[in-house]
This record gives sequence, structure tokens and C-alpha cells, in this order.
Amino acid sequence: MTALLGVELAGRTVLVAGGGPVAARRVHALLAEGAHVRVVAPAVCEPIADLVVAGAVRWVDREVVPSDLDDAWLVHTATGDRSTDQAVVAWATARRVFCVDAGGPRRPARGTARTPATTRAGDVLVGVVSTGGADPRRSVQVRDALATTLREGRVDLRARRQRTPGQGRVVLVGGGPGDVDLLTVAGRRALAEADVVVTDRLGPTAVLDELPDDLEVVDVGKTPGHHPVPQAEINRILVEQAQRGRVVVRLKGGDPFVYGRGGEEVLACREAGVPVTVLPGVSSAFAAPAAAGIPLTHRGTVGAVHVMNGTDGWSAAALTGLRDASCTVVVLMGVGALPGLAAHALADGVPPSTPVAVVEEATLGGQRVTRAPLDGIVGVAAAAGVRAPAVIVLGAVAAPGLLEPDGHAQPVVDLASPDTPAHDPAPPATMVR
Repeated sequence: MTALLGVELAGRTVLVAGGGPVAARRVHALLAEGAHVRVVAPAVCEPIADLVVAGAVRWVDREVVPSDLDDAWLVHTATGDRSTDQAVVAWATARRVFCVDAGGPRRPARGTARTPATTRAGDVLVGVVSTGGADPRRSVQVRDALATTLREGRVDLRARRQRTPGQGRVVLVGGGPGDVDLLTVAGRRALAEADVVVTDRLGPTAVLDELPDDLEVVDVGKTPGHHPVPQAEINRILVEQAQRGRVVVRLKGGDPFVYGRGGEEVLACREAGVPVTVLPGVSSAFAAPAAAGIPLTHRGTVGAVHVMNGTDGWSAAALTGLRDASCTVVVLMGVGALPGLAAHALADGVPPSTPVAVVEEATLGGQRVTRAPLDGIVGVAAAAGVRAPAVIVLGAVAAPGLLEPDGHAQPVVDLASPDTPAHDPAPPATMVR
């Protein structure tokens, strides 16, 4: 019967008998664990030779003998010669030192220990071995399945240890446009390791329902015109929680560095000496149009994109791009500013026929797309009851039917007919949600 045991090898001598490719793989793994590796073999392959030259491994240039095992905490034999490997196993057994026998494709391993198939998630190491005969193929398959579960953050990975003040950290996670499935694997794993989550109103808030019930969640969400928790207070919360020794995840909608004030939060952490990392997210500036079937660039139509904050008003570059149809303009946080933006653009010479699309609740079940030319979008949006959160797309790519085959575009909105709905129907089941 085989039992799984974690062994601390850092700073301890491990003997590797053999110098071929199999031995080289094991040598690299042992060095990664901090072991002092001594290789005994009359010849070594290039990867081991490189390690010897670098001073990472000691090489004894001869056949292995019993005395080589005297100071070893662990022995690994991979000579490729059955009788030699069996002899090394016997010498190790006599010394009560565990020995891993690499065996081979035509013979079973005879050692007293096995190397598990392993995977890591943060500071958690998971190993898989079979309890009967050695079955490395099955162990790897099980390991890979577990690795997927860990990468996706489906397991509570919080460290159950006493938190040391000053040893915490902050992770800014870009949550994407709203659909939990568009949260990155790295972001989901960070949530699984968090002691506290500081979250916004937007983004994949439904993921919070999947987290442990005892996880502390701090809601600092903002709504248009209403900021109950100012940015300076959010910065203070992040720093204070980390200084208590906690792993703090700042869950933000979209990408932290695209109108997400992520830079301000990074500066606040660094000024306080708090370690901080940023996990990029899928920005709604790109995800919302894609979910609505609007390509921001399209060969033969437009090849540049300009992203702007609606509350800041037009830039000269954005207006120039719309006037000469040289770029697509994506406006975030622009629903309330839409009347002013449209009036300004028209007054500045942007063609009244410029297509405009407003994408509400992108990637979620309530996604809706409202379309009209620039000179009619304000009235159409008002009649449709367009509300934030929404992303506004201006330019030729926002025209209805752009991606219809054979160039036979069928307009989704017919402004000439009062019976035609002013918005696209609900997205089909095949659309990204």
C-alpha cells in the first residue's frame, strides 16, 4: 500500500544515479525544491552538464557505489540498466533511505518511493500517485483534471494561518464586462485565495455567490452621480486590509487600467509599501461591441479605434476620426452625456448619417442594442429608455447589417417606420453572454 507524504528537501542532499534525460528531468525538479543534488554517472547528458558548469549540481564521474548513499536523504536511480538500478534500490533499503526507481517502459519500478504527478496553485502543492502498481499515465490524467479545477479557482485556497501584520498584499482583478464566464482564470484563482474582496457595482458580481460564506466582501460600488465611497477611502481600505496581513482582491469591472482608477490604487499601495499586482481583464470597451456583433475594426471599413470617457467630452482626435471616417470611437460612461456629445459632434462637422450603436448590459441576459444615425440617436435612445451601464459605438462599423453575408445588409432599425422597434432583439443563444 502506498501512502502520500510531503518531504522537505531544501538544503538536503539527494543522490541521482544516472545521467540521461530521465535523470535530467528529475534533477531539475529537485533543484526547484532547493535540494543539494549530486549526480553519479560515468557520463551525463547536455542539460545536466549545463547545470554542472553553472555550479548548480555536483557530478561524480564514475559508476555509482554503495558509499554514495551514505549522506543522502533521498535517492533517485535512473541509470537505464536494470541490474544497477536494482542494486541502488537494495543499497538504499539497507540504509533505510527512500529510493525512487525510474524503472522503464519494459519493467516495473522497484523503488521504495514514487515521484507523484504534481501541480501547484499558489503555495499549495497537489500530488497524485496510484496506490497499487505504478501507473504514471493515470496519475498525470488525474493531476491535469485537478490542475484545471485549481486554475479556475473552484476551491477555497485561503491560507489557514495566523496573519502577520504587514505581510498582506493587494491584487487588482479586472473582472470583465459582467458575464462571470468572461472573468479570467487568473482572476478567478485570485478570488479563491482572497481573505477580503473589495468590489464594484459593475463587473461579474455574480461570482461573489460562488465564494465561501465567511469571506469578507466590502462593497464600494458607484452609480452615475452617486459615489458613496470616494476613491481616497477605497485606497485606504485596500492599504489597511493588506497591512493587517490579509490577501485583498480589488474586483473591478472591465480592466483596472481602462477608466478603472487602477493606477491610483496601485500608487496608493506602493506609497504605503504594500505589495500589489494587477491581473488584466476584458475591457467593456472591446467586449460590449463584440458581444453585440460590432467589429471595432473591419478590413475595408476602418482600421483604428479611439476609446474615450464620455464625461470628459470630445477630444480633437476623436472628432477628426469621425469626420473623415478614419476610426471607430467607443465612449464609456456616456449615456448621461449623450445629448451633449451628439450636439457637439454635429456642430463640429461630423456627418449626421454617422452610425451609432448603444449597447446596454453587455454580455448579460438583459443585453440590448439601440441603433440610429448620429442626428437621431438622442431621440431614439430616449424613446427606448436607454440606461447605464452602456457602451456607445460611433462609426461605420456600427451600421446595422455590416456583417451580413454578400454585402446585403438588412437594417435592424428602420427610422422611417414608426412600427419598427428602436433596438435590436435579444441576442441569440449563440451570442457571447
